[in-house]
Amino acid sequence: MTEISLTMTARVFFALWPKKEEENTLALWQMPLQKVCGGSLMTAGRLHCTLVFLGNVQVERLEALMLAAQEVCGVAFQLKFDIARYWGHNHIVYAAPGTVPDKLTQLVSNLEQKLHRHHFNFEQRSYKPHVTLLRHAQWKDEPLPVMLPVTWRIGDFALVQSISEGQVVRYEVLARFHL
Repeated sequence: MTEISLTMTARVFFALWPKKEEENTLALWQMPLQKVCGGSLMTAGRLHCTLVFLGNVQVERLEALMLAAQEVCGVAFQLKFDIARYWGHNHIVYAAPGTVPDKLTQLVSNLEQKLHRHHFNFEQRSYKPHVTLLRHAQWKDEPLPVMLPVTWRIGDFALVQSISEGQVVRYEVLARFHL
């Protein structure tokens, strides 16, 4: 008889997770941008700025992942989203900071170092902070309409699980880590 081994995994990422007021303020960008680009809105509770995407992690390693995140050093900062952009390759409209704060770059770098040290695999690419606002949008290579700047006060970051429920994906914050 063959033994079957089922490994439970969780699809996870680290992100800056807005407070409700910050989320609502940034969500005000969605309707005007949808009028010119079409597409579908990212729903409430899903707006975030990914720091590091890990993908599927074995459930029994989540505790080690949280311990690695607790080792991250960082200080509170403000992140100002002041430009709307379009990625044609995946049809996404997103909010981006015109200037990336050094404290954000240092946070991502420190988090990646801790993850490497604890032997976690993750997507390694040039970091481009953004918040996805619309999916399945259509736009050209010209600037999107100017939007009122939105500032998030960053005092922590979160470990988030992406949970698929049929055609719907929801995000659940598993833990927060203070800066």
